[in-house]
Amino acid sequence: MARRNEGSSSSREERAQRILDVATELLQRWGYKKTTIDDIAKQAGVAKGTIYLHWKTREDLFNALIMRESVKLAEDIQRRIANDPEGVTLHGMIKHATLATMQRPLWKAVLTRDTELLGELTHSFSDQAIAESATGYQTYLELLQRQGLVRSDITIRDLIHMLSAISMGFLLVEPFLPDELKLPDEQAAELMAETIRRTFEPREPASPNELQAASQALHHYFEHTLTMMKEQDYKEL
Repeated sequence: MARRNEGSSSSREERAQRILDVATELLQRWGYKKTTIDDIAKQAGVAKGTIYLHWKTREDLFNALIMRESVKLAEDIQRRIANDPEGVTLHGMIKHATLATMQRPLWKAVLTRDTELLGELTHSFSDQAIAESATGYQTYLELLQRQGLVRSDITIRDLIHMLSAISMGFLLVEPFLPDELKLPDEQAAELMAETIRRTFEPREPASPNELQAASQALHHYFEHTLTMMKEQDYKEL
C-alpha cells in the first residue's frame, strides 16, 4: 500500500481524509461493488490520479477506510466507558461496545459479514476483526476472573465464545423480528448488558479496588490497541 514519506505535508493528509470521507459516504449509499474510484474522485473534487497517489489500488483505499473506522470505533467506546461508572465492568464494557457498533454502519457490516454493503471486503476484515477482538479482550477477561468480577468456573475460551454469541445475537436479531417487537438501540443494549450481568457476574456489587483494577486493565488495552491502529492507519494514507 502507498505510504507517506517523511516530507509529506499536512495538506496531503487532509486531502486523504477528505477522500476517505467521500468514500465512506458513497460506500454506505451504494455499496462496495457499485462505488468506483471515478465516483469518489468526482465527489471529492480531485483527479482520479490523485487518489492513486495515496493508495495503489481501489482495495487499498477501502482497506484504509475500514482501518480508520476501527480507530474511530475504539475511541468512541473508550469515551463512552469513561463517562459511565460501570463502564469497566463486563456488562458495561460490552454494552458500550455494542452501542457504538450499532451506530456505526460500516463496522457493524464488518462484524456481521454484510456482503451487500462491503462485498469481498467482508472476508478479510471480518476474520481479522473477530480475531483481534478475541485476543485483545482475553487479558481483560482474565483480570476480571482474578478479581472475582466474572465467573471463574468458565474457561476464557468458552467465555469469549459465549459473549460473542450473545453480542452477535443482539446485533443480528432485528431483521427477524416483527416491527412491534423491535427496540431502540439503547434499550436493546441495556437488555444485552443485563443478560451478561446475570449470566457471568456475581450478585454482589464490585468493590472500588476491584473496579480500579478493571479500569486500569481496560485502559491499558485500549491505549495499546489504539496505538497499533493509528500506526497502521498512518501507513495506509
